[in-house]
Amino acid sequence: MKFKPYNHSEAALNERIALIVNAEKKKGGEKEALRTIFQSIDFTTLEAFDNEAKIKDFCEKALSFPKQKPHLSVPAICIYSPFIRQAKQLLAGSNTKVATVACAFPSGMMPFDLKVKEVEYCVNEGADEVDMVISRGTFLAGRYDEVFHEIKTIKEACGNKARLKVILETGELKTVENIRKASELAILAGADFIKTSTGKVPVAATPLAAIVMVDTIKEYYETTGKKVGFKPAGGMKVPEDALTYYYIVKSILGEQWLNPNLFRVGTSRLAGLILEQL
Repeated sequence: MKFKPYNHSEAALNERIALIVNAEKKKGGEKEALRTIFQSIDFTTLEAFDNEAKIKDFCEKALSFPKQKPHLSVPAICIYSPFIRQAKQLLAGSNTKVATVACAFPSGMMPFDLKVKEVEYCVNEGADEVDMVISRGTFLAGRYDEVFHEIKTIKEACGNKARLKVILETGELKTVENIRKASELAILAGADFIKTSTGKVPVAATPLAAIVMVDTIKEYYETTGKKVGFKPAGGMKVPEDALTYYYIVKSILGEQWLNPNLFRVGTSRLAGLILEQL
């Protein structure tokens, strides 16, 4: 398919975001929204000092949530690839999936054939989900066909074993035009989700990036009938930040998107704060 021109200024989009948030707040239901957000969190540890002991504690913490609040659990944990097999064993019998990051996360700087091998390794280790980061340098150089081919090949490497989330790193793409183009490429190349950020750069998720991405998902759905998920990640400091993304998705895509199959949130630091409010 071919997407329509997306001629929206930042000012117009920011005004629209404000209207959406204000309208949704007036409807109430914040507690139920926070419940949905919690049940959409990819509970994440991606630190250089992660090790087997930390992953064990991390998985135990993820499994403890339903004990604190019945029927509340996170849909996935997200970890570095050396710990996939361990995490799968620790989470066996639960509904929590194992996600991992790939394609030279967070920089994207790695020869392409090695990126494919990295993803194949992740899938063979048992990853349920792969969060790949695009090559922003290639994209910003205007080599869109290369970016498309890379995503498509990684999706093929995931096969039917792992869902693919494509991280655009919107803080580095900067403009509405670039975010829109990257969203189009990722969706057409087969992404199951498009995701804002790695959380490893100064500018992570923003409502502006979110509304561009969600608009693109909506157009694709209206044209093809195929649903693509959305994940804002990074930069959320208080529960109200996460609520903004919830409101954008609800207003534009509808409640059918407000489930872990189509909506994830990268905000592990807020898990405890949200749980306290529930």
